[in-house]
Amino acid sequence: MKFSDIPSHEKEKRQLHQLISDNRIPHALLLHGPSGSGKFMLARAFAQYLHCSSPTHDGEPCGVCPSCLQHSSFNHPDVAYVFPVVKNEGGRRPLSEDFMDDFKDFVGRSPFMDFEKWTGYFDKKNVRPTIYVDESKRIEERLSVTALTSKWKIVILWLPELMGEEAANKLLKLIEEPAEGTVFILVSNNAAAILPTIRSRCRPLEVSRLADRDVAVWLCDRLSMDETEAKAVAHVAEGNVNAALRGLDAASRSRMYFDLFVRLMRLAYMRDVKGMKEWGTAVADLGREGAVRFFTYCTRLIRENFIYNFHVGDLNYLNSEEEKFSRNFARFITEKNAERIVLCMDRAIEDIAGNANAKIVCFDFAVKMIILIKEGVE
Repeated sequence: MKFSDIPSHEKEKRQLHQLISDNRIPHALLLHGPSGSGKFMLARAFAQYLHCSSPTHDGEPCGVCPSCLQHSSFNHPDVAYVFPVVKNEGGRRPLSEDFMDDFKDFVGRSPFMDFEKWTGYFDKKNVRPTIYVDESKRIEERLSVTALTSKWKIVILWLPELMGEEAANKLLKLIEEPAEGTVFILVSNNAAAILPTIRSRCRPLEVSRLADRDVAVWLCDRLSMDETEAKAVAHVAEGNVNAALRGLDAASRSRMYFDLFVRLMRLAYMRDVKGMKEWGTAVADLGREGAVRFFTYCTRLIRENFIYNFHVGDLNYLNSEEEKFSRNFARFITEKNAERIVLCMDRAIEDIAGNANAKIVCFDFAVKMIILIKEGVE
């Protein structure tokens, strides 16, 4: 990770460079600020720069020396990554290193460290990831070994605010009495939630939220987005790249659901049973949760089309594409069939969530729509 890979934050980059050039590298550095601002990337770039054997004249790690290559693959022997995890079924308190392959994949897919996406890597969806006390013991063991490739042993700790009390107290001792050449880099979304005695022993560096224009430029460069669309998404995200990406994911899903909805209604109008079978397969291919979300979206659109017939704009919440379709479609959704359609959709949600065969459920619902659509205009 190079500093140039990180959007904006020129002030923060200068501060990190200054620490190195002045030989004032703190034994504990706290990078804190809002989620989705790039703090973890700054931590990685700083650590790589410390270890790089041939840094460039403009203050970048070279990217090609053995240390840089090891950093790129998360395999540097003098770097330990610590992050919140979830207990296994056996109940043993796990270590970060047990999930290192997943963490590498996560960082590659979500460089701005979307915590919601990280929780999705665990089988237990209702358990909040935590940094357990065994992690502090493991850090102590690793720091007791002499650095192998440089004078710096670095611990990058993501979300220290999620440490259990016992783990935090043990980490405090390590920070209070650091081994020679040890650097702790704590990366926090909520510094106020960190144990105060730990926070007071760290050199804080506040990482500000990204400007809307910087988020928009990143979206254009990395995702080849239209500039106008990127600016609109960035403005809603308020400097949080993770929020911007989640917004794009939601918009993409919404567009896909809308296309499937329109396709079904046209197939029902034409009484195209063969097409309905193919449609049912397409919805089933979304997976159980995807199909449930689709039918949930459909119930909203049916209700919106029913309300559309009252011609009271303040009561409708349709985007431009949905509104354009509803101009002609809303007349098919009346008091004669709206409630029955929603009930059928609710039944489909219940059946799919209960592990019924999604293809059969979707095809059965599609065929029912032939009659239900006709009832609306009779």
